[in-house]
Order: sequence, then C-alpha cells, then structure tokens
Amino acid sequence: MLWIIFMLLLFISSMEMLTQNRWKKQASAGLLENCTGCVLCSEDNGCITCHHRLFLLIWRDGIRQYGMCVHTCPPGYFGVRGLEVNRCTKCRSPSCESCFSRDFCMKCKDKFYLHKGQCFRQCPPSTTAQPGTRECQETCELGPWSQWSTCTHEGQTCGCKWGVETRVREVLGAAGEEGAACPELLETRRCRMRKHCPGGEHRSA
Repeated sequence: MLWIIFMLLLFISSMEMLTQNRWKKQASAGLLENCTGCVLCSEDNGCITCHHRLFLLIWRDGIRQYGMCVHTCPPGYFGVRGLEVNRCTKCRSPSCESCFSRDFCMKCKDKFYLHKGQCFRQCPPSTTAQPGTRECQETCELGPWSQWSTCTHEGQTCGCKWGVETRVREVLGAAGEEGAACPELLETRRCRMRKHCPGGEHRSA
C-alpha cells in the first residue's frame, strides 16, 4: 500500500516538473505567439512581465485576457511607467484616440471634436468647430464698435487731401483663452481731410 502511494506521488511530481520545464523551454525559446519581449509568459494568458522600457498591454476578449509587450501603447491607451512594470492603460472615453491620462484626451476619433481634454460630437457654446484640427476653439464675445476717430495723416488733421480714420471694439468674454478665435478688434478706412488748415497753412497731398 505504501509502495503504491509512493509511486503515485512520484508520478505527480514528475508530471509537474515536466510541465514546468516545457513551459520554461517554450518561453525562453520564444515559441509562444505572444511572448515577444516577455520576462515571464503564460501559454494561456501571454505576457505577465515585460523587459525594461516595454509596456505591458492587456487585451480582453470577453472573460479572457492576455498580455503583450509593446514599445508604444496603441490608440485608445496611454503608457504609465512604474517601479515594477510599465503598463498601457485605456483611455476612459471610448471616443478618445489618444490620451495624456485616463480622463484627459489629446486627440479624438473621427466625428468628434476636442475641447479641454474631452471629446464632443458638437462643440460647446462659445466655441466653434475647427475641421482641420478637429478641435473646438474658443470664440470671443465682442462689444459694439466705437465711433470713427478724427481723420488724420501723419498726426495732422488738415493739410492733406486724404487721411485715415479708425474705430475699435472690446472683447467682453473669453479674452483670456489661449488661441481664442477673435475677429478684428480695430478697423481703418480712408477718409477725406480738409486740404487747407486754419490760418492758410497748406500741405501738399
């Protein structure tokens, strides 16, 4: 009876050693499909630990997950470096293509516009969509135009046939936003001056 138990334990031990050796041989030889760049690799779950400077990317397919070691995290993920392992972490928003952190997007997917780290199908109020950059740009709330200034030429109000007059307007809102899409705040136009100055002084046009 003791001999049978001994043989059974020896058989179990031999099978465990055989399985471990087979796994180590496969991992070290790089025969496992997803073990490129791995330090530790599982036949069922792929990479567990990656070489230094590589990121561990965990793919999920239903309830199953497996790991890959990558140099750069794919779209929808960002890299987080840690003391023990570098990981690719998924952006929280599904409409985000590239993010700086889990909740701060840097580039949105097609049909979405980026505004302050978030993705929108339609830009928020007080912003306008920029198709070229796929961003929402701040717009300016402007006050009314001032009255036209006195017609002058090189600081003089007379003595020439033509001069220039100007008018201005102020920004009421969003002036401090970087890159605000503000239209012109100053306009100029040509104007006719009094050719003769008081006292008979005359300047050629």
